[in-house]
Amino acid sequence: MEEVVKIVAEKAGITHAQAEIAVKTVAGILKDRMPESLAGQVDKYLQGTGGSQDIGGMAGKIGGMFGKK
Repeated sequence: MEEVVKIVAEKAGITHAQAEIAVKTVAGILKDRMPESLAGQVDKYLQGTGGSQDIGGMAGKIGGMFGKK
């Protein structure tokens, strides 16, 4: 999660603490709104254990949830 927090802080021009709150908030919202099988992928990615293939697959499934192919 630290890498994502660092990127958010830099891109948004906010403090590390603010970015951490933002990342946790968005992750929570995403996990609440997606199927449980995908929600676990968010945690894996933020913990640094999910690879880019996991995220790519997850992105495709999320797109499918919203009618995009």
